[in-house]
Amino acid sequence: MRSEQEANEAIERYADTVRRICMIHLKNHADTEDIFQNVFLKYALSTAVFESEEHEKAWFIRVTINACRDLLKSFFRSRTVPLDTLLDQPADLTENDRTVFDAVLALPPKYRDVVYLHYYEGYTAPQIADMLRKNVNTVYTLLNRAKQALRQTLGGDDDA
Repeated sequence: MRSEQEANEAIERYADTVRRICMIHLKNHADTEDIFQNVFLKYALSTAVFESEEHEKAWFIRVTINACRDLLKSFFRSRTVPLDTLLDQPADLTENDRTVFDAVLALPPKYRDVVYLHYYEGYTAPQIADMLRKNVNTVYTLLNRAKQALRQTLGGDDDA
């Protein structure tokens, strides 16, 4: 079990990353906050020893993705309609940012994960492959297909 100070430091370092991953997967603020609490509670109760800060960050990313997937597979989740679909979402993004954000959210989960980790977190394909437990070439393929899908959706250059 970790000290309160360790838990608070981890929250300061990884809160944004955990929330962004949750929003990409869940598209719902309430579920995002639930998973956020669960991830940091799991961290506080964990006795895992991390080799480095990068190892710790990878642990947070993996635990967050797994928690989101578990929630999406749950019985309750499959029998409800998200409240966000009924209400207008806040427009805190510019129109162009909202369009790109919506296009990324429309991607299948396997593409969303690699796009987020590569473009928003700055990880390389080999690092993403380690985190997601996939082959490096698979990650390159997923990134390429995600870019093609986004080009089609957003009307970008075909030769880029």
